[in-house]
Amino acid sequence: MQVDSITLKDIGLFDSEAHIGLATHLNFCKTNGGGFYFTELLSHPLSNKKNIETRQDLLQVFIHQKSLFEKFKTSNGTTLVIDKFFETGFKKTSPYPNWWETIIYQLFNKADYSLIKYSVEHINILIQDFDQWLIAFQNERQNPIIDKWYVEIDKILSNETIIPIRNAASTLNASDILQLSHFYIFHYKHSIRNLLELFYEIDAYNSLAISKLHYVFEFPTWLEQSKPVFSIEAASHPLVENAISNPLHLNNDQNFLFLTGANMAGKSTFIKTIAIVIYLAHIGMGAPGKNIQLTVMDGLITNLTIADNIVKGESYFFNEVQRIKNTVEKIKDGKKYFVLIDELFKGTNIQDAMKCSIAVIEGLQKVQSSLFILSTHLYEISSSLTAYNNIQFKYFETTITNKELVFHYHLKEGVSQDRIGYLILEREGVVNMLNNL
Repeated sequence: MQVDSITLKDIGLFDSEAHIGLATHLNFCKTNGGGFYFTELLSHPLSNKKNIETRQDLLQVFIHQKSLFEKFKTSNGTTLVIDKFFETGFKKTSPYPNWWETIIYQLFNKADYSLIKYSVEHINILIQDFDQWLIAFQNERQNPIIDKWYVEIDKILSNETIIPIRNAASTLNASDILQLSHFYIFHYKHSIRNLLELFYEIDAYNSLAISKLHYVFEFPTWLEQSKPVFSIEAASHPLVENAISNPLHLNNDQNFLFLTGANMAGKSTFIKTIAIVIYLAHIGMGAPGKNIQLTVMDGLITNLTIADNIVKGESYFFNEVQRIKNTVEKIKDGKKYFVLIDELFKGTNIQDAMKCSIAVIEGLQKVQSSLFILSTHLYEISSSLTAYNNIQFKYFETTITNKELVFHYHLKEGVSQDRIGYLILEREGVVNMLNNL
């Protein structure tokens, strides 16, 4: 699924100066290397049903094997020790040191021997963890990703020198440690580094599985249809505590949602929630919602956080227009896109914004190969859009009791008529302050 940097910013995937990104909250990796792979996984949503379902199946296996991963002794410290071991220039030993050579080495190279012993123990931990992984996953090789890992790991661990190491109960004397050190450095370095990379990759996938459990994500049902479909019974933002969930159903007959509501009523959060659902579903890790059904989308396009560009001399409105222009250029190819637009044309006067918004909506709704959500404060334009049967109208209701605002955060059928801007200005004491100037 195609996404660009603007969409990644709009859904808050990565950290910024203003906030901690969604990726950080989802990252349960044990190692820094796993974190790198995890970022790569989250940065590249998948593009076909088979690959997505293969990843979903893999995560189901990982969830089933949760207790195994919890028993692993390999930690971030383990990987750092191993990396340092191969970068350190130790005084060389013979391939098979006898007891006398071992004693001499221990006496005259105490620091080297101490670090060698410590490092060899950590390499052995990595090998033993992978030995347990092979045992646990030998019956899960029907998944192609697991099978690929299994073949690579089994080949590396089949070296006869490390067969005794795979037995965690085996004990090593000083000569054994020096012998293994020589073997690891001069004959097995590449294999150990491959094992580390495999551990990082598995660590990253395991983090996806833990995230699914932690945030109670649900795997979607993927539909094989020529026209786009998105259906969810209870979408909720994964990072909003006690979030109110809402349903949404878009298909070929009604592929456009016209969303209204007062300031702070929940429009922007809902749109971002749907964007996150679509994005994480295409990562293959499940999404925050219930009874999710959708077709694989070719692209996710958002228009949520447009800004002006002083350096280029570009206004807010100009950048809004450019984003819409880029959107139209993409979706005219007939592929399946999910387009989300929040508060269109805030950068111009209300009459101009209404005229521009109607033109954009009337144009976009003709594209039956894509799905659209557009929110606006321009409630008046809704009457011009009722003639289009593929546009559905929903809003977030706000009620006022004794000048106190109550936000319900539940989607309702129709168009909002709430006008609360002045009330907020008054409630926050700004009106009184202005009167007293």
